[in-house]
Amino acid sequence: MTIAMARHILVKTEPEAIKLKEQLKQGADFGVLAKKHSQCPSKKQSGDLGEIKRGQLVKAVEQVVFKKALKVIHGPVKTQFGYHLIQVYFRQ
Repeated sequence: MTIAMARHILVKTEPEAIKLKEQLKQGADFGVLAKKHSQCPSKKQSGDLGEIKRGQLVKAVEQVVFKKALKVIHGPVKTQFGYHLIQVYFRQ
């Protein structure tokens, strides 16, 4: 079974997600931005989603977590919850 670990920032609008992604590209700390801006309860853990197994996340986010490159900021990814910036840091 594949397991991944990722963190994310969930915001309401695409422009907000794009602005945060630019800040991350310029060296901003992912965890600090997650705590300050994310709409997800995971913001208390700096956006960390913990250990993830297939079927636990909405499809669009799961596709990033299990198929995209590690340690890259992916997104914005649109879901019914808003716009996600996702960083996968472990997959096995």
